[in-house]
Amino acid sequence: MSDSPYESSREPSYAENPYESPMEPSGDEPPPGGHELAGRGARLGGALIDGIIGSALNFGWMMATGIIDEIMRTGEVPLKVSVQLITVGFIIFLILHGYLLANRGQTIGKALLGTRIVDLNGQIPSFGKVVGLRYFLVWVLCSVPFLGSLFGLADSLFIFRQDRRCIHDHMAGTQVVVARQPVERVDLASKRPIRPSSS
Repeated sequence: MSDSPYESSREPSYAENPYESPMEPSGDEPPPGGHELAGRGARLGGALIDGIIGSALNFGWMMATGIIDEIMRTGEVPLKVSVQLITVGFIIFLILHGYLLANRGQTIGKALLGTRIVDLNGQIPSFGKVVGLRYFLVWVLCSVPFLGSLFGLADSLFIFRQDRRCIHDHMAGTQVVVARQPVERVDLASKRPIRPSSS
């Protein structure tokens, strides 16, 4: 038994391990903006729906213009054709989803599965930001031979992080949430919220 006056009053402390944090995050904190994050299955389903619709329309115009026959005959895709595919394909994307993205933060697939794109404050981001950073830039990057495939794979795998934000979400400052309540889009000129139409 020690006669030290300090030993008897010593209390257990997390400082026993200097590398241990006194509080560990529970992982249950709400996402930025206070909205419920969309499930991975819903996000995958929405992307598949958008992909099927877009692929069908793109295949149609490529068949009509003879691009498919030319590719099959030569076995290669010239740079001029690649640029044409990106340009026309993105125009088709805007025709399909432009209105929904601008007013609801949704594509057709997201609308059908009840999810939407918001910024980190829970508001619908500007149309230019979503289209330019979240879609068009990614569209171009994924078109780069070999590197595009690696980027697409890494982008998809980011969905398994705790915040469920893919690389394109980080690029655009967005997140995908459950569309259970209307959210506001802010007019950049007046700084006033614009209430989207109900979904």
